[in-house]
Amino acid sequence: ILESMNGVNGPQNGQPHLDHADGQYFLTEAYKVILEEVLCKGTDVKEKVCDWHDPEELSALLDLELREGGESHHQLLQRVRDVAKYSVKTNHPRFFNQLFAGVDYHSLAGRFLTEALNTSQYTYEVAPVFVLMENVMLTKLRSMVGWPQGDGIFCPGGSVSNMYAMNVARYRAYPQVKVQGLWAVPRLAAFTSQESHYSLCKAASFLGIGLDNVFMVKVNERGCMIPEDLDEKIELARSQGAVPFLVSATSGTTIQGAFDPLDRIADICDKNKLWMHVDAAWGGSVLFSKKHKHLMKGIERADSLAWNPHKMLLAGLQCCVFLLKDNTDLLKQCHCANATYLFQQDKFYDMRMDTGDKSVQCGRKVDCLKLWLMWKAVGTEGLAERVDKVFKLARYLVREMSKREGFQLVNEPQFVNVCFWYIPPSLRGKEGNNDYQEKLSKVAPVIKERMMRKGSMMVGYQPLREKVNFFRMVIISPHISQEDMDFFLDEIERLGKDLYNAL
Repeated sequence: ILESMNGVNGPQNGQPHLDHADGQYFLTEAYKVILEEVLCKGTDVKEKVCDWHDPEELSALLDLELREGGESHHQLLQRVRDVAKYSVKTNHPRFFNQLFAGVDYHSLAGRFLTEALNTSQYTYEVAPVFVLMENVMLTKLRSMVGWPQGDGIFCPGGSVSNMYAMNVARYRAYPQVKVQGLWAVPRLAAFTSQESHYSLCKAASFLGIGLDNVFMVKVNERGCMIPEDLDEKIELARSQGAVPFLVSATSGTTIQGAFDPLDRIADICDKNKLWMHVDAAWGGSVLFSKKHKHLMKGIERADSLAWNPHKMLLAGLQCCVFLLKDNTDLLKQCHCANATYLFQQDKFYDMRMDTGDKSVQCGRKVDCLKLWLMWKAVGTEGLAERVDKVFKLARYLVREMSKREGFQLVNEPQFVNVCFWYIPPSLRGKEGNNDYQEKLSKVAPVIKERMMRKGSMMVGYQPLREKVNFFRMVIISPHISQEDMDFFLDEIERLGKDLYNAL
């Protein structure tokens, strides 16, 4: 086989350095490395979550230098092995660090196919299958929200979806902004909770609305927006000469996993004629679950929604949608530029199939295939089971924590974010000491460093307003088990039981 492939050992007979046979052979061999290192070892609970090295040491281990000449087949395969070896294994059962984890093999097949086809999702002529597929996916997802009609688009991340919401809401209120610019609109005010995602502030800055015009609404002890304070903040904005135009609620906050009371927020938006957006990038997948979709009661009253299936549904990065109830083509009107080289008006097919003018991008990656293929494989019921399973595991973890000394919940979780402090033996019973909070704040960073250097698992931590550093355990992957939850608690205790001098 090797002898039949031109170029395997370098250029031959005037052929280019990399011909199809050479490339396909390399791809086959590289896939074997990926299968072994990422998908076999990377999901094996006996293997490390990460093979940690400090930056200087890792730089020495990796040959990252780019040179004038190319490298051999053997050297390139070693580069693939090195990348896999030293990368964090996000598919590992004990990776709890982010709001994404685990692997779905059907979705992964969709991701491979997407990359191989290498097309852009902007016109029917170049992406006919995916234009039709995206429409089907958006229609299905809108129906789960409760919208029989509407619009939408797949976006490169939930942050961009939130930016779309802010831009479309402003355009609806002041369509002249598209042509005349910011001078043609008054000072605008947007409202979101203290625990909403930082992308709302980034969107306000990017769009010229300004950080000072994003009013932060108070939350209760669980992190849910307080509607009464939203009412007060709207009046405060008006008293300062600003014009309210958008409320962004959250379904599944990043840290505590809180769900804002959508019905009550919708009442306020209706009363004040404000656009109601819901950032459900994290929590939107509860809509699959009959047991848990009540957390988003009232979602059908919203005007727009951000939802990331690459999180709880395991669709793989990136898979994010921005959905609208509007069916007047507002999304396209807001963003279109009518580029005549791409969106010719005299094409031989229905021009409505060219969706690229809805986007702020030109080239747009195909993100619908991975979700479609996974959904085809497991069905709506299978996706619902995934959601229900991780809720069950979160409840199990909370119960087991209550049986152990040293674990203290920040709040009873609404979702699958389990936030807690670990109090090592050296701090127990010393809550009244003046330096207790300062010492407690050092516990999570030290334990995090120890687990990373050991490679046993990954879990994040953070402070939150007056609360010092606590762990945020996120349970996402349906591949994990109660044994993994037990290991997690045991490992926190092992890594933290001797903490004294480090504090």
